[in-house]
Amino acid sequence: MEMLDTILFVLSLSLKIFTLYFAAVAVFALRRRKRFPRSAPQTRFAVVVAARNEEAVIGNLVCSVLSQEYPEALRDVYVVPNNCTDFTEAAAAAAGAEIIHCLGPVSSKGDALHQAFAQLLPKGYDAFLVFDADNVLAPDYLSRMNDAFASGAQVCKSRTRAQNPTASGVAGCYGLYNVIFDLIWNRARAACGLSAKLVGTGFGFRREVLEHLGGWNTSTIAEDAEFAAQCAGAGYRVCWVPDALNYDEEPNSFRLSLRQRKRWCSGVMQVAKQEVGRLWRTGVPRPVLRWDITMFLLAPFTQAASGLLLLLGILAGVLTGDATGLVVALCSLGLYCVGGMALGVLLCLLGGYGLQGMTKTIVLFPVFMASWLPLQVISLFRDTKQWYAVAHNGQGAPIAR
Repeated sequence: MEMLDTILFVLSLSLKIFTLYFAAVAVFALRRRKRFPRSAPQTRFAVVVAARNEEAVIGNLVCSVLSQEYPEALRDVYVVPNNCTDFTEAAAAAAGAEIIHCLGPVSSKGDALHQAFAQLLPKGYDAFLVFDADNVLAPDYLSRMNDAFASGAQVCKSRTRAQNPTASGVAGCYGLYNVIFDLIWNRARAACGLSAKLVGTGFGFRREVLEHLGGWNTSTIAEDAEFAAQCAGAGYRVCWVPDALNYDEEPNSFRLSLRQRKRWCSGVMQVAKQEVGRLWRTGVPRPVLRWDITMFLLAPFTQAASGLLLLLGILAGVLTGDATGLVVALCSLGLYCVGGMALGVLLCLLGGYGLQGMTKTIVLFPVFMASWLPLQVISLFRDTKQWYAVAHNGQGAPIAR
């Protein structure tokens, strides 16, 4: 029992340290955010989309780019079909995209982006934007990203909302999850000079950043987190641009959601093992960026530790016959569910989704959030190395143009 108590203490202490750090940063979300000043169009954009079997949705994204309220001469859209067995390439070309063919084997999205940027860098674009094929952009998206780059930003992350929040409880939960990150992560970090969370879609960077990094070179299944770590290591801050809005089609199946999020958890752990040491072997400026990305990359391990802590706590209660502890745990679970649903209601309102059609989402939200813990624990012991496609069908509500 002494050994078990020691393990519980160590896990509890590490969890408290991480919780206090993230809570301290989250407080900055209370600050009034500063908007990037409006700027005349000046940034020449290349929009890049790596697509695998996305025939059903790729045309919607291409059309939303080409119909932007932004000068035609300053924006092009490129689709990189890879390992497709459908008519993704034909659909993209019919919608008006230029096609980039991979010249070598492609085993991941990172490989496709590596080959795409190798071909695009010589073309003289000012900045590149990366999206998933199932996205749709708000009509002023490029204008708002132009504002950020014209103000001196080097790497940018836009705001993402679910395109199909009422299609299912699972899709709605993804939407609320995005709202959480905007409020307590991106808004807070924008206020205190840290980097926004750079996820796999809706981000951009200036050409000079890619040249400094020697091109796009990622090797894990979490190419977004890996690129974010590379940016932090080079001293580049990821600026949050909430006025630039893109919509993402979310999965409807909870089983598919578990598989997708398991890949995310495992991928970030891969990046942590590969990049954390490199981050602290360099002597570049702005070490605070390296510290923050290190805490982000290590967060899955602490979440896995909290899951193990919960299991060990229940085990200790069973072994010691502590019925009181088990009752407290059950009561805590009940309060968590009620509190989680109340939080879901608040996030629906703050995220602009409203409450109509979101009942299933609100009820499911506590389960959705709690399911991260077992996923992190499983990822700790079982690595995911293969990427599985997520089918999209363009089911979201049409976005006004």
